[in-house]
Amino acid sequence: MKLLVTGGAGFIGSNFVRYMLNKHEDCTIVNLDKLTYAGNLENLKGIERNKRYSFVKGDICDRKLVEKVAKGVDVIINFAAESHVDRSIAEPEPFLTTNVLGTQVLLEAARRFDHKKFVQISTDEVYGSITKGSFKEEDPLRPSSPYAASKAAADMLAHSYFVTYGLPVVITRSTNNFGPFQHPEKLIPKLIINVISGKLLPIYGDGKNVRDWLYVADNCEAIDLILRKGKSGEIYNVGAGNEKTNLEIATFILEELGKPESMIKFVKDRPGHDRRYSLNCKKLNTLWKPRHTFEQALKETIQWYKQNEKWWKKIKLA
Repeated sequence: MKLLVTGGAGFIGSNFVRYMLNKHEDCTIVNLDKLTYAGNLENLKGIERNKRYSFVKGDICDRKLVEKVAKGVDVIINFAAESHVDRSIAEPEPFLTTNVLGTQVLLEAARRFDHKKFVQISTDEVYGSITKGSFKEEDPLRPSSPYAASKAAADMLAHSYFVTYGLPVVITRSTNNFGPFQHPEKLIPKLIINVISGKLLPIYGDGKNVRDWLYVADNCEAIDLILRKGKSGEIYNVGAGNEKTNLEIATFILEELGKPESMIKFVKDRPGHDRRYSLNCKKLNTLWKPRHTFEQALKETIQWYKQNEKWWKKIKLA
């Protein structure tokens, strides 16, 4: 199977490229990435020598380029996205351009070349916040940030291509990922790096916002399964059942690194900050369940950032 992976130099995308090349000897990957601040070819160090892998620098909004790289592949898996909520609040326009218009360009290419599958990588943030219970795939979308709204729009656009054109689209909506190669702007790597660097840990509001944390390797396995066995037109929630407050995350990291809780600094909450995300994953759990416990995965992630200071220091200076 020949895959076009967009955003394959980013966090989840690069982990997925590594996973697929290691797991499936019949898999060939073309990686299309614009290499914005969040895209980093060092995430794929060593992969460039693999004969089943090739890299193309470019924007998913570039129709001519997308048609060129999409021709001859079997599947598009769209990881490419502007994804940081804080940045979307400060400057929404790039999120709409990449996440919505870019997705449409990819969908059109998949339709033109009659691809076997189009996998749209989405997020639990499209549902918005929930006080009790968990969101099911058919629940209404109530995004709270420009980022989440742009992803919700992309999901609906992808679904429309299934309904209108019969394009075999599947959508994955995962909870918060963590693991190696995650950009330091995200919560877990930011907290780990701050502790290593002797800096305070900034926590929004009262620190009691809840997220379900999913180890990136488990998400890659889930996406692979959905790619191969997912039913066209369906949405699949992907979660791990690891609901933790931001304060619990910070406390765990401090304990693991032997530092005091006095390093926590509460800061002004961000606008529209969702209180709790939670997904009902029963549909997917009949086929897949995460292999890693939260505690062990976070310990391994902490060790990775300790052992790879060169990687994140280059990014911090960029």
